[in-house]
Amino acid sequence: MSLLLCSSLSFGSPVNYPISLAGNFGEPRPNHFHGGIDIRTGQVEGKAIFSVADGYVSRITVGIGGFGNAVYVRHPGGITTVYCHLKKFVPQLAAIVRKWQYQNQTCFADVRLRPTDYPVAKGQFIAVSGNTGASKAPHLHLEFHSTKTWDFLDPLDYLKDYVTDTTKPIAHSFMVYPIEGEGVFCGSTRKQSYGFSSPELVRKFTAWGKVGFGIWANDYMEGSYGILGVHKTTLTVDGKTVFQSIVDSIPDHCNRMVNSWGDYEHYCRTHVWYMKSFAEPGNTLPFMHCGTADRGVFTFNKERDYRFVYTVTDIFGNSRQYAFTVKGQRQHIPDAPKRSVMNILYYDRMNNFQRPGLMLLVAPGMLADDLVLSPKIKVKPGSLSDVWSFSYKSSPLLGWAKIALRLNTKVKKTDKLYIVSHYGADRYMGGVYRNGWVTGRIRELGASYEIAYDDEPPVLTVSDVYSGRLRAVAYDKKSGLQSLKGFIDGRFVLFEYVEKAGVYVCNLNEALVQKTGDEHKLKLVAMDNRNNQRILESTFRY
Repeated sequence: MSLLLCSSLSFGSPVNYPISLAGNFGEPRPNHFHGGIDIRTGQVEGKAIFSVADGYVSRITVGIGGFGNAVYVRHPGGITTVYCHLKKFVPQLAAIVRKWQYQNQTCFADVRLRPTDYPVAKGQFIAVSGNTGASKAPHLHLEFHSTKTWDFLDPLDYLKDYVTDTTKPIAHSFMVYPIEGEGVFCGSTRKQSYGFSSPELVRKFTAWGKVGFGIWANDYMEGSYGILGVHKTTLTVDGKTVFQSIVDSIPDHCNRMVNSWGDYEHYCRTHVWYMKSFAEPGNTLPFMHCGTADRGVFTFNKERDYRFVYTVTDIFGNSRQYAFTVKGQRQHIPDAPKRSVMNILYYDRMNNFQRPGLMLLVAPGMLADDLVLSPKIKVKPGSLSDVWSFSYKSSPLLGWAKIALRLNTKVKKTDKLYIVSHYGADRYMGGVYRNGWVTGRIRELGASYEIAYDDEPPVLTVSDVYSGRLRAVAYDKKSGLQSLKGFIDGRFVLFEYVEKAGVYVCNLNEALVQKTGDEHKLKLVAMDNRNNQRILESTFRY
């Protein structure tokens, strides 16, 4: 459990009405934990947002990391709070951002401020709530971080006084994971789930050897219709703790380990998270505490009854228990199927997986456990490269790996080559050409990869002036759009990206274009990730 930072600092609410949560800290999601709390804003934009404590605005971002418009406030004692999906900033901060955008000629912004640039007090108005970035509905996403390490911290550790919760978490079922070649449960070596029809299951299960357990549980809160994550989970066997998780802080570099703690494969099929009560060897989440030599995996080695009790608890101390009995019963454990050592990636060493025309480098720490690949090649005569995939299902890595593919045909310009990922939508994975190979980086082994070529400029269109605004559409179907810049009468003007609409908008009044009825020259420059440019020049009257 992490130590509470800023224990002497007084914290207030970020809103001026009772807090209701749509999401809580540490909820499991594909490839990441929910890093903060989602505060409802009544399904509307425009609610006032306040700094929760004294400090200073240290950073303001626009269009970075799915946060939309975001304000970072650094507080004494080692905490930084982040306010995300904002509609707009207070005028003083908006002016700072606008100045930075014009100086750097980009609509996306990452403004860093000094302690004396914009100090704030507890309860000071800093922004207006919105629905920008990756938000799917209006709300405030609020994060707390350790300023030094950037670990995610649970905001409710500091804002508990402003939230009411007397509702207990609920467990729906448990999952068993017999260890291949070493354990069996109810006569099977396959994972199996069993519902909690009551807090004390009457059915008696059987097992032998090594078996891991997992649980599907959710937290709930009055006044909130959201399904929340469980703060604390404890599994005991005959009164002895074999596993406990307390989701109070999450190191940033451990974020993708959610796919290991949670049953990612099951989630992909059902959208239900079973959280394992054991840790895979490469999973270093610090809030997981295992009470057995096998990192939480339990060994049935005596022919007797074992009493299992799950306790799920929220951050307010509301708790429920669920119990079941497993009888140790000696039974045959089938041998594990033999694995081809040629296709194994090891979690604790550098892996250099090579095939003709392919190199895949996976560093230690990129896997939670050893993984057997299912490599597949699709030969495409006359194409830039063959197409490679490594798994028949989604298999995300814990970080980035390096892939290199051999170029099979000559091209005019090698700087237009890149690696493309095919997995739902095509994705640009970078590309550096050297000595007949193109190198990029990947972190999903379930996708397929090949070399692509992009010497075509982006698509770019602009509409006539409407309500004092110019609207531009810019996109690139291959390597993707890198930037869009606009100029009116030779002077840079800001075209802001409206993510929900997929357009760039220039407010002529904010761009200081006077409405005189005169003709103006417009120049738009769009560039993709392979530095192909499209220039559009036109005139308009305003």
